[in-house]
Amino acid sequence: MVEIEALGLERNVAGRDQRLAGQVRVTCAETIASNLVAPCLATLPDVHPDIMVELIPNPKELSLSMREADISIRLRQAHQHDLVVRRIGTLAFGLYASPGYLERHGECDYDAGCAGHRMITQMEGIQDATQTDWLAELAPRAHIAMQTSSHAAALAAAKQGGGLASLVRLCADDDPGLVRLKTPPLPSSIPSTGIWQVVHKDNRDTPRIRVALDHITKWVRQRGDKLDPVQDESEAALAP
Repeated sequence: MVEIEALGLERNVAGRDQRLAGQVRVTCAETIASNLVAPCLATLPDVHPDIMVELIPNPKELSLSMREADISIRLRQAHQHDLVVRRIGTLAFGLYASPGYLERHGECDYDAGCAGHRMITQMEGIQDATQTDWLAELAPRAHIAMQTSSHAAALAAAKQGGGLASLVRLCADDDPGLVRLKTPPLPSSIPSTGIWQVVHKDNRDTPRIRVALDHITKWVRQRGDKLDPVQDESEAALAP
C-alpha cells in the first residue's frame, strides 16, 4: 500500500513537470518496434531536441502504473481504469512464403486445407485469436513446423523457406524475399489488429509526454495506407 501511494505521488509530481525536456520511456510490441515505432521516435528530437526517448520493445506489457514506462504502444486494447487508451491505427496481416519454398512445395490448395505445407506460427499470447482462427480455417492440414514468440523471427524463418506465415503487411509487403499469397474468403476475415496508444491518466498532460503522444499519433495516421493497405482488385473479388 505504501509503495502504491508513493508511486501515485511520484506520478502526480511528474505530471506537473512543465518542461519540454527530459526522458520519455516508451514500450511497444516487438512486432512494430523496428518498422514503425523506432523510425517515428527517431524524428522526435528534430522538433524537440531536449527530449530523450528510451524505447523498450517488449512482448510483455510493462506497467505504466508502476512507472516502468510513460507510454505504451500496444496491439491489444487495455482496460485498466487508471489508463487512457486511444486507438491510433490499424495493422493488417497477410499470408506469406518465400519463392524458394513455393517452388519446392507448390501453390497452396486451400480446398485441400494446404495439405503438404508447413506453417510458422507465433505462440499463444503473441498471435491473437483472429490470426489463429484464420490460419486454422485457411490451412487446417498444414504441419506446424515452428512456433516463436517473435514476429521478426517468424518473418526471418519464412524468408529462409521454413513455411507459410501470417505476417504484418507493413513488414513483409516490400520484402523481396517473400511473396504475399492470395487467400479465399472465409468465415474468419483476413486478420488485422488495432494500434493502441496507452498512457497513465496522471501523466497524459505532462508536456514532454504529451508531445511524444501527439508525435506518435501523427506519424501512425500519416502511414495508414501502409499499415492497413487497400486490397487489390483480384483480392477484392475474393473478399466476402
